[in-house]
Amino acid sequence: MSSTVPISSLRVVAVTYSPGKTLDGFVESLGGATTRPTDVVLADNGSTDGAPERVAAVHGHVRLLPTGGNVGYGAAVNAGLADVAEGWALVANPDVRFEPGSVDALLAAADRWPRAATLGPAIRTPEDELYPSARDLPRLSTGIGHAAFGWFWPANPWTARYRREREAPRERPAGWLSGSCLLVDLAAFHAVGGFDPGYFMYFEDVDLAERLGRRGWLNVYVPSAVVVHEGGHATRRQPHRMARVHHTSALRYLAARHPGARNAPLRAALRAGLGARMLLSFVSGQVAAGARFQRGADDLDRTEH
Repeated sequence: MSSTVPISSLRVVAVTYSPGKTLDGFVESLGGATTRPTDVVLADNGSTDGAPERVAAVHGHVRLLPTGGNVGYGAAVNAGLADVAEGWALVANPDVRFEPGSVDALLAAADRWPRAATLGPAIRTPEDELYPSARDLPRLSTGIGHAAFGWFWPANPWTARYRREREAPRERPAGWLSGSCLLVDLAAFHAVGGFDPGYFMYFEDVDLAERLGRRGWLNVYVPSAVVVHEGGHATRRQPHRMARVHHTSALRYLAARHPGARNAPLRAALRAGLGARMLLSFVSGQVAAGARFQRGADDLDRTEH
C-alpha cells in the first residue's frame, strides 16, 4: 500500500486597507495561479468598506487578521507571517491579479535558485505595460540623478540605469524586488527580522532586500511568472500624503546608509533635495488639478449654452 504526503498549504498575506472589489479578483485569480492549497491571511489595517470581512466570510481558506490600526505595510506583513517559521510564503497587494500558473512558476524558480530568499514576477499594468519591478539598490550616483530628473524627464540615463528598463527581461538576481508581489523564504525572512516596521510605506522592500543580500541571500526576478497590478488606490485617495510618505521613507533609507558626523552635510543635502522634490510634486499636482477643474467647468459651460 502506498501513501501520499499531503502538500502543505502556501501562506499568502495581503495587506488590506479598504480594498473594495479588487480583493475579489485577487482571491479568485489566486486559485488558478497555483496547484498548492493556499492559506490566505488578510492583514487588515483598519478597513471601513467591509470588503475584507465579506471576502473572508465567503471563502473558507481566507481569514481576517486585524492589525489594530493603520500600522503600515511592513508591520502588517510581519503580523501575517508571525506564526509560520519556514517554507515559502507569498506577499502581495490585494489589487494584484495572478496570471494562470504564475505562483507555481515562482515556486519552480525557487528550486533553480537555492540561495534565493525572495523571488518576484513580471508585473504588468492593466494597459499591459511592463513595470520595472526588479531594480538595482539605490546608490548616490544614480539616486540623485533619478530623484532630480525622474519626475519631469522619465527617459534620463540615471533612472534607466537604476530601473534597468532598457534590458530585455530575463531570470536574474536583482538588487531589490517590488513588495507588491513577492515569494519569500520564511527562514531567511525571519533571520533578518522581517520587514522594518519603521517604514510605514515604501522602501521597506528595498531595505529588506539589502539586508538579505548582506547575509548572502539572493533576490531573483522571474519574468516567466506574470501578474497584473492595478496599483495606486492609496495614492489616488491621498496623493500628497503618499508623496510625503515616499520621500520620508527615501530619506530614512539613504540617511541610514550614510551615518555619523562626517556625513551630516550629505544627509542635510538629501533632506533638502527630497523636500524640494516633494514641494515641486505638490505644486505640479495642484496645477494639474486646477487645470482638470477648469476643463470640467468649460465643458459644463458649453453644455449649458
